[in-house]
Amino acid sequence: MTVAGTYACTTKTPMGDQQGTFTVVPEGENGFTGAISGPMGSMDVKDGTIEGNTLKWQMKMTMPMPIDLDCRATIEGDSLDGEIKAGMFGTMKLTGTRQG
Repeated sequence: MTVAGTYACTTKTPMGDQQGTFTVVPEGENGFTGAISGPMGSMDVKDGTIEGNTLKWQMKMTMPMPIDLDCRATIEGDSLDGEIKAGMFGTMKLTGTRQG
């Protein structure tokens, strides 16, 4: 099964659970583009790579403060399970379910 799709996601942050929509668009042989969007805005995927069913990417958060994020998630069927490393805020759990 492909990792492509739109996922309804929850990130466990120090400010509480943040809901968002994560789009994954495979590009080239082992890359992908996309974005996470939610109530606090949208962040584009940078340097997205696909290794089997594992995604790795970076994002730049601007709200409520600028932080570089390092992200990793594994897709099993329609479920997404991963983590986001957010500098001094540590590692936050990311979960999601493919939509449609």
